[in-house]
Amino acid sequence: MKKNSTKIIAFILIAIFICACNAVKRVPDGKKLLTKNNILVNGKSTNDENASNQMYQKPNGKLLGFKLRLNLYNLANLNPDSTYQAKFKNHPGLYERQAKILSAKQVDRLGQSFLYKGIHEFLKSTGEPPVIIDTTKTKKTLLRLKFYYFNNGFFNVKTDYTIDSIAPKKARINYNILTGPGYTLDSIRTTILTPALDSLYKTNPEPSVLKSGNQYKTSDFEEEKNRITTYFRNHGAYFFQPTYITFDIDTIGKKSKADINLKIGNNSIQERDSSRTEPFKLYKISDVNIYTDYSAANSKSQIKDSTTYNNFNLYSYKGLKYKPRAITDAVFITKGSVFSDTRTTLSSRYLNNLKIFNYPSIQYEVDKRDSTAQSLIANVYLTPRKKYSFGASLDVTHSNIQDFGIGASVSETIRNVFNRAETLEISARVNVGSSKDMANPNNNFFNVSEYGIDTKLNFPRILMPFGTEKIIPKRMIPSTSIAAGFSKQRNIGLDKENFTGGLAYNWSPKRHNTVKFEVLNAQFVRNLNPNNYFNVYTSSYDELNGIANVYNTDPSNVDANGNLIISEGTTNFTNQVLTDQTALTPADEQYKDVKSIEERRVRLTENDFILASSYTFTKTTKKDLADNIFYQFKAKIESAGTLLSAISNVANLPQNINGNYEIFNLEYSEYIKTEFDYIKHWDFGKEKVLAVRSFFGIAIPFGNSDYIPFSRSYYSGGSNDNRAWQPYSLGPGSTDALDDFNEANMKIALSAEFRFKVFGDVKGAVFADAGNIWNVLDNVIDEKAKFDSVNDLAEIALGTGFGLRYDLSFFVVRLDLGFKTYNPAHEAGDRWFKEYNFGHSVLNFGINYPF
Repeated sequence: MKKNSTKIIAFILIAIFICACNAVKRVPDGKKLLTKNNILVNGKSTNDENASNQMYQKPNGKLLGFKLRLNLYNLANLNPDSTYQAKFKNHPGLYERQAKILSAKQVDRLGQSFLYKGIHEFLKSTGEPPVIIDTTKTKKTLLRLKFYYFNNGFFNVKTDYTIDSIAPKKARINYNILTGPGYTLDSIRTTILTPALDSLYKTNPEPSVLKSGNQYKTSDFEEEKNRITTYFRNHGAYFFQPTYITFDIDTIGKKSKADINLKIGNNSIQERDSSRTEPFKLYKISDVNIYTDYSAANSKSQIKDSTTYNNFNLYSYKGLKYKPRAITDAVFITKGSVFSDTRTTLSSRYLNNLKIFNYPSIQYEVDKRDSTAQSLIANVYLTPRKKYSFGASLDVTHSNIQDFGIGASVSETIRNVFNRAETLEISARVNVGSSKDMANPNNNFFNVSEYGIDTKLNFPRILMPFGTEKIIPKRMIPSTSIAAGFSKQRNIGLDKENFTGGLAYNWSPKRHNTVKFEVLNAQFVRNLNPNNYFNVYTSSYDELNGIANVYNTDPSNVDANGNLIISEGTTNFTNQVLTDQTALTPADEQYKDVKSIEERRVRLTENDFILASSYTFTKTTKKDLADNIFYQFKAKIESAGTLLSAISNVANLPQNINGNYEIFNLEYSEYIKTEFDYIKHWDFGKEKVLAVRSFFGIAIPFGNSDYIPFSRSYYSGGSNDNRAWQPYSLGPGSTDALDDFNEANMKIALSAEFRFKVFGDVKGAVFADAGNIWNVLDNVIDEKAKFDSVNDLAEIALGTGFGLRYDLSFFVVRLDLGFKTYNPAHEAGDRWFKEYNFGHSVLNFGINYPF
C-alpha cells in the first residue's frame, strides 16, 4: 500500500506540474490563444451542438477542465537536434571527451535517443499545439453559421463577430447572430410530369415530411426527397433518382411564410451527343438469372451447366453444386414482380447470411425482348467461398481458477455439406495451466488441463416436418442450428465432464429484431472428484473447521494439528452435527451454519442434468459499430425439466426417496427462468457518450428441484458487471461473500458510464455500477442471503470508478479501476465509503466496452 501511495502522490504532483505550465508559452507576440467560441443568437448565448460544429477553429481540448494536451505540447522541445548541438558549442571540448569514452558515432546516436529527442517527439505527437486565432478562419466560420441558420428557415439572418481579449495573449470570439423571423411553410403543391409517378405519389401511405405550418428546414426537404425516392424505387421506378426532385420556394408577398411547389420532371436520357426526356416507366422483372460460381476469371467462359427451378434460371461455369431450392429460397426477386430496392437488399442480406458466398452482386439490365421496354432482367452473381476453411488460435489466460494458462484451439468449417447451403463447424480446444489448488501438491508447473470438442450444423431454413412459410416467411431469414459438445477438466475444481446438445431456430421478424427459440438445450455435468470440494471451496472449509475446533469430539475427524481431514473428517463431522451427535442443536447458529454448508456442498457436487427450452427476443436500433444513439432490449424466458416431469406424470413413473423423478439414475433440474436486459446510449457530440444498462434475472426452482444448478445461477462482480468487486465476490444479499464462488438465483444490475475522448485513440470513462444477487424461493436458509421484501433493495451494492480505453478500431482494450462506494456486507449505517480507497479497489482488464 505504501508503494501505491507513493505512485499516486507522484502522479498527482506530475499532473499539477503539467497543468501549471504556461498555456501561452508557444503563442507568438501579437497573437491570441483561442479560449472560447461564444455563439450569441439574438443576444443570448446558445449551446446548440450543430451550430458549434460549424467552427473552423475550436479551443484546445480539455480533460477534467485542464488543457492537458496543450500543456504536454508546451513541455516539448520543438528543436531537440539544435539544442543537442548547442550543448557542444557552448562547452568546447565536451564532444571530444565524450567521443573518447563512447565513440563519435555513439555520441551522435545519443542525440537521437529517447532521452534527448524521442521524449520530445512523443510530447509533440501526443500533445496539441495552441489554437491561435485566425481571422480568416473566423470569417469562414461566420459564413458557415449564416448558411446554417438560413437552412433552418431564417432567411434574413445577419452575422458579425468580435474578439474579446481576456488576458495577455488570450481571447475569445463572440459570434453575433441576428436571425430575424423564422419562415414557415404555407401552401404545398406538386407538379409531377409522369402520370405513373403522380399516381404513385398519391397512393403513398406514408405521410409527407413537409407540412403546412412547420418551420422551414433544409433537412426536411432532403428527407422528403428520400421518402419519395424510396417509395418510387420500391414500386418499379428503376431509373428514378433523388436528383429528379426539385422544390420551388416562393416568399414573394408573404410575411415569414413560403409556398412550396414540389416538382418531379421526366426521365432524362443521354444518347451519344444529345439528350431527350420521356415519362418514367415502371418496370417488372422478366427473368432472374443466378450465376452460382461467378468470378472475374471465368466471367467470359462458357456456361457448362444450367437448370430452371420455380422460374429461376441457375447457371454454372463448372457444374451446379447446389440443390436449386437452397439458392432460390434466398432470392426475393421473382419473375413477374415489380422492381423493388427492398427486394434487392433483402436478397443480398439473405445470401450473405448463408455464409457460403462472398459479397453477392445483383445487377439489372433492360430486357430488349420487351417491345414496351418496361421489363428488367435481374442477374445475381455469386462467388462461392472455399468449401473447407481452417482456423487456429493461441491464448494466454489468467483466472480465479488458474494462475497461468495456455490455450490452443483449432476449427474447421465445411460449407454446403448436403448441397443445400448448410455449414458444419467443428472446433477443438485444449488448455494447460498452473494452479495452487491443494489437490495438486506436486511440483509440476502445468498441473491442470482442460480439453473439449464442439460441433455445430447450421441449416438456412426451419427444419420442421411441416411447412413454416406462413408462420415464419423466408424474408425473416430463418435458420436452424444443431449443436453438440463435450469437455473435460482435470485438476480444476471438482474435475468435470460436460456434455451439451441443442436444437435451436433463429429468425428476424423485422430489420433490427431477432428471435431465438431453443427447442431443446441439454446439458449433463458430471463431477469426477467431488471429494475435492473443501480443497476448492476453502472459505466453506475454514468456517466448518472453525466450528469443529469447538464442537468436534471425534479424534478420528482431525489431523495432528487439530484440523478436519478432507474429506473423511469433514463428512463425518457434518453427519454427526446433523444427526445430533454433538453438543449443537437445531436452535444453535453454528448448527444452521453447518446445515447451510452441507446444503451448498451437496448442490455443487451433485451431477446435473438439464433439459431446457427457451425463447429469446432481441430488439436494437443500432445501425453500425459507430452508432452511439441507440437502445437494445433483450428478453429471455427458459423452462427446464417441465417436459420430463410431464412425461413422468403421464407414465406414472416411480419417485425416489426424496419424492423426485430421475433420469439415468439422476434427479433432473426443474425451474423457470426469465431475464430482461436494456441498454441505452446517448451521444452528446465531441465523442462524449452516456451509456446505461439495466438487468434483471430470476430463476425459480420447483417440482423436481429445490435449487438452481450452478451453471444456470447468477453471480456479481467482474469487468462487465460491478467493477468494484472481483467475479463471484459480491453477495448474496448482505453476506460478506462468505464462499469462494458466491452465486444465487436472482440478480439486479444497474450501470451507467460516461465516455469521453482523452487524446488520439485513448478514451476515458467514469462509471457507477449498482446491483447484487439474492436467493429466493430455494433451499438456502441464510436470511442475509435471501430476498424477502422490497426492504432488501437496501442491499444493492454501489461501485464507482474511472477507466481508460484504447481504440484499435477492430476492438477496444479496456482498464477500469473500481472503488467500493456502498458495501451492503457492512452493518447498516456503516456501508458508505467504508472501503473507498486504493487498497480495496479492483483493477479490471477487459476487451471492448462492457455494454
